[in-house]
Amino acid sequence: MNDLTCDIGYKSINHAGEQLCGDHVEVAEQEDGSKVIVLADGLGSGVKASILSTLTSKIISTMLAAGMSIEECVETIAATLPVCSERGVAYSTFTIIRLIQDHTAELIQYDNPQVILVRNGENWEYPRTETMIGGKQIFHSVIRLQADDVFIAMSDGCPHASAGIEYNMGWKREDIITFMEAMSLCGYSAKTLSTMLVDECNKLYGGEPKDDATSVVVRVRKRVPMNLLFGPPSNRDDVDRMMSLFFAKEGKHIICGGTTSSIAAKWLNKPLRASMDFDGDIPPIAYLEGVDLVTEGVITVNRVVEYAKDYIGENKRYEEWSDHKDGASMISRLLFEEATDISFFVGKAINPAHQNPNLPINFNIKMSLVQDLSEALKQMGKKIKVSYF
Repeated sequence: MNDLTCDIGYKSINHAGEQLCGDHVEVAEQEDGSKVIVLADGLGSGVKASILSTLTSKIISTMLAAGMSIEECVETIAATLPVCSERGVAYSTFTIIRLIQDHTAELIQYDNPQVILVRNGENWEYPRTETMIGGKQIFHSVIRLQADDVFIAMSDGCPHASAGIEYNMGWKREDIITFMEAMSLCGYSAKTLSTMLVDECNKLYGGEPKDDATSVVVRVRKRVPMNLLFGPPSNRDDVDRMMSLFFAKEGKHIICGGTTSSIAAKWLNKPLRASMDFDGDIPPIAYLEGVDLVTEGVITVNRVVEYAKDYIGENKRYEEWSDHKDGASMISRLLFEEATDISFFVGKAINPAHQNPNLPINFNIKMSLVQDLSEALKQMGKKIKVSYF
């Protein structure tokens, strides 16, 4: 059985002054679970480039996901989208990464910067074959995946990043490789790695990008299970069953909520020790032998949901949770960057303290937090299972 999984993340910045990005990323899933990722870079910038890249990525990803060949895809693109009448050059360049059941990567590259593969913390020169399809030079590669492989695809706005200063005429491919080799060893998620790369490009542009810049990162990982317990069961007779199932599961264990952690401490027959260290406005964590992390409940989980929604969007707040020691940041790191398979054990008991009409907390909000968090984690590519008690 293959114990590998592929974490996918991407981020873009727009050409200064443009509301739309001329790059577009599309991810499609095939019937066998394989995934197709297409990064398209439309000619120029703005509305025209955005339309061209969006059409290119959607057509290619849809056709490949349906099982059609790359030759058919490229020929369809050539017949569908026009060549620029002014410059006589391609309407859109593209990079395709097809992840075949998390054990093989197929790369198909046309005129975008060549994909970088960091393996064992170093740049690895993978084999490429060159072919002509529809009059276009296409590079094709098939690579057997290994744990901790990091694939970096990008539009040409990344290696061209500079503020236009004479001594900085662009961020060379070698510089990007060196930067990503170091970052790949830190255990960051694909989304965080792509964000860090694009943020560095933005700095090199002086905050005024002269081109759209997009990075797509695929990080190959071994599966890591994680378990989160949130709330006591609605029926007290279910405590033993809920605790037994929770602690029997492989992987790390997180408990959210004061009442819930007290019940777990009694079930484990271990002392629950509260921490008095505050980090920001999130309630402090606690310590319980046999549990990897104990936090407060609704307030902490609500902040995790905020971070999760931002993470699947522009990921602007990753610096807030990436190294802080409050409960919400610690849960975020465990769920976003470490876990691949997450099991939620959710108690449906109504907390009397939450029925105070002066408090903005109620049972429906608690259930909504679980639904929002599990949905966001699914969008991150995590496997989610939610069990209610």
